[in-house]
Amino acid sequence: MTTSQFGIIAIIAYLAAGAALVHSLNTDYIASKNSSWQRLRVLGLGWLAAVLHAASLTDMCDRAGTVNFSFLSVSSLASLIIVAILLLAALTKPVDKLGVVIFPLNAAIIFLKLAVPEEAHALKIHSWQMDLHILVSMLAYSFLNIAALQALLLALQDWHLRSHRAKGLIRSLPPLQTMEKLLFQLIAAGFVLLGLSLLSGFLFVENLFAQHLVHKTVLSIFAWLVFGVLLLGRSRQGWRGQTAIRWTLGGFISLMLGYFGSKMVLEWILNRH
Repeated sequence: MTTSQFGIIAIIAYLAAGAALVHSLNTDYIASKNSSWQRLRVLGLGWLAAVLHAASLTDMCDRAGTVNFSFLSVSSLASLIIVAILLLAALTKPVDKLGVVIFPLNAAIIFLKLAVPEEAHALKIHSWQMDLHILVSMLAYSFLNIAALQALLLALQDWHLRSHRAKGLIRSLPPLQTMEKLLFQLIAAGFVLLGLSLLSGFLFVENLFAQHLVHKTVLSIFAWLVFGVLLLGRSRQGWRGQTAIRWTLGGFISLMLGYFGSKMVLEWILNRH
């Protein structure tokens, strides 16, 4: 099978996983523990989609070892890492409901990669140190992406509980305190990984302006500081609720603009590698 065929089947599998998850939302959190087959079906479809997704990305690296880091290729790889983290975390944490957003989003990203023609952008520096830096960077982005989605879900859950309209997705979620604890665990993991990413990244930066990295670096450092202040506020002042949600989303928006916003502008608007 070709990578495009793997991609098409992955899209179908992601949409099937999302549909199965939506269908299971009529079961509340307590009952879902006793009907684990529904959860296993969703996770099974999710893993199938992730494996097919990975197969569709095998063309990112050619036989000579050159890696294509074009915008949509990197976006697809990042979305794959995000869903892999989600599925692994779902083995022990109640994060599977985030698949309502992540599964369809991954399907959309694969579709764009297949449908939109894009010039290959080869990775200029290729060494194990750079590979490690890229891996840590993408893990950091993935953890904080999931944290941002968790924050949105937490905000939705809080609003529904305050207005006494909890049903469907909201009724299927764990208690608010559990959701909030999970949010800060995700942020803490992402904060550490982002710090390591920034530290390792400086080893490969010769000239910020010549390498078009100044915006990415500044925005990433700002995001790291935002998450650091949030964790400190949680530890010292007990920050939670709307305060935690706003800081999480603010930090992630800065990180997303740094990681992908600048790359999209450089490649799609300025036509620079």
